[in-house]
Amino acid sequence: MTEAQLDIHAILRLLPHRYPFLLVDRVLQWQANQSILALKNVTYDEPFFTGHFPSRPVMPGVIIIEALAQTAGILTFLSSATVPHEDSRFYFVGIDKARFRRPVEPGDQLLLEATVDRCLRGIWRFSTRARVGETQVAHAEIMVTPEAGK
Repeated sequence: MTEAQLDIHAILRLLPHRYPFLLVDRVLQWQANQSILALKNVTYDEPFFTGHFPSRPVMPGVIIIEALAQTAGILTFLSSATVPHEDSRFYFVGIDKARFRRPVEPGDQLLLEATVDRCLRGIWRFSTRARVGETQVAHAEIMVTPEAGK
């Protein structure tokens, strides 16, 4: 991967998500039409931790999958050389083979990886993986599609 890192300001220009649902803090590496590596710092004050679970906070699996989908969405916009505007969206249209290997807890740095499998009729399919350090915590095949807005 050779492209420059993206900070939170660049991510905010690409994704419509905002706090508390923006789940990507930084893009570490990316290569158009191929792959992306992003980072999510998992902190104790995440809103979902108050109920999941109060005595032992664990990041919900669906939130990990959403973080992977957002990472894939960033690569979709970067690869299509689309400059999103405020009405731009991408939709999470499918998930297959999702598996969770170990809990993600406050203090973890979640590394989010997405690799393009194919793009057919505007639907992008990615192989994704989430890890903490070198330990895989989740993986899934994810499909997204961008919408230009009205």
